[in-house]
Parts: sequence; structure tokens; C-alpha cells
Amino acid sequence: MRLAGHLMVAMTLGLFAAVGWGQTGAVSSGQEPAAIDPVYTAPASSLTPQQIAGMQKLGADWPQLGRYRADNEKLGSPAPGEKRVVFYGDSITDAWGRRGDETKFFPGKPYVNRGISGQTTAQMLVRFRQDVVDLKPKVVVILAGTNDLAGNTGLSSLKMIEDNFESMDEIAKANHIKVILASVLPVTDYPWRRGLHPAEKVRELNAWLKSYAAKRGDVYLDYYSAMSNAEGGLDAKLASDGVHPTPAGYAIMAPLAEKAIAQALPK
Repeated sequence: MRLAGHLMVAMTLGLFAAVGWGQTGAVSSGQEPAAIDPVYTAPASSLTPQQIAGMQKLGADWPQLGRYRADNEKLGSPAPGEKRVVFYGDSITDAWGRRGDETKFFPGKPYVNRGISGQTTAQMLVRFRQDVVDLKPKVVVILAGTNDLAGNTGLSSLKMIEDNFESMDEIAKANHIKVILASVLPVTDYPWRRGLHPAEKVRELNAWLKSYAAKRGDVYLDYYSAMSNAEGGLDAKLASDGVHPTPAGYAIMAPLAEKAIAQALPK
């Protein structure tokens, strides 16, 4: 493999290890893409042509702006009086109502799902204008940060994650969009990157999100307190892999989200 090919692998292999994690962001296995240290360079012989093609596609559209471009054009502007809400996040949002099970994504409500599996707050910040601002919602519900802690695009410090949240919040406010900052869901380990033990960092990030929301006049949506077990993780009935909610998990989340939206919507 040429040097350019090695660099492409080094930049993007940390974003995913399974085939199918390109611009579609589909949840094919119920897990996030495997994350490894971004300085690692895989030999060409260890990668299939399909994996190389997938990485090249992701490298060409790192924030996955192509995922929702056509959907956004089709959606158009809100109807008069419509109180549109954008749910913005990673796989936990992306999978809500899309796995073919009994989970539904707020039927009959003008709520738009703009989650992309595997994404970090850095990627979400890049696509925020296209997938949130341009849709002209009244409210955005931001649920993110766990993939940053997992190192999907390289391990991030809490300050790096906080900076990305602040930037998204500032862009929303500048465009008269109310912000709901959701807590990171409980997690004690990532199936695709074992051994990070993120529970304490999740608690620290959630404490910052709650404090920042109060300072900025945002709504803090506390999923964590309603779902966490004694170890700071999720019981199997709420997330079979410890990260991605089951229908029972989403059943807890949905009314909490509705309550937060009611609080955030202009009266």
C-alpha cells in the first residue's frame, strides 16, 4: 500500500471496524464501530477490499453530510404553526424507531430524527447547520458524548467534548433554537473498546452538562438518573449490550424527552 493509503487507514480505522459503517450509518449489529488509537497503521494485508472502500468513503465525508442531505431537501420548512423538534445524536438517537421492533419514534409528532451511529461531538458540530439549523426547528435535543469517551475519532478530553457542546449551543441560540442537553446514558464498558471504564467520566460530563444548561438557560434532560444501576451502567433489560437501549430503555426515555420538550417550547 502506498503512503497515502497508510495515512487513510491511520486517520479512519479508528472510526469503525465492521463493514457497513459508511455514509449510511446503519445499525447493522447493534454496536458502535470499533475504535483504536488513531496512530495505529494497519498493514494492507489485514484489510478486505470492502473495508478499504468503506474507509475511503468515510474519509471523503468524515462528518457524513451525505447521510441526510436528500431527506432534508424532501422535508422542507415547517408548516405554519408546526413546532418541529430535531433529535440530534449518535446511534442511541439513530436507532430510535428504526430497528423494526416495537419501539416507535413519537408517532404523530413533528419530531425529526437526525442521529448517526458512531458519531462524536466533533462530527456532529460539523453537520449541525445542515442537519439542525437549516431544518428550522423550535427545539433541538442533543444527546451525545459517549462515543467521544469511547475514542471513536480518537480519545477526547472532557474539555474537548465540552467545547463542542458549547459551540453547538451557541449556533442554536444564534438561530433562535431552544436547546435541550440530554445526559449521557450510563455505561460501564464499551463492547467495541473494552477496558476504558467510563462510568466516572460519564458522571463528570453529565455534571458539566447540567451546570452549563442552567447557566445558558437550556433544559437539562436527565436520562441518567432514571436508567443507571448501582455500577453506573445499564441493566441488560434496558440495554442488552450495555450501551444501546432496548425497547424497554426507550420506553423510559420517551416520556422524559416529551417533558423536556414541553418545558423548552415557547409558550
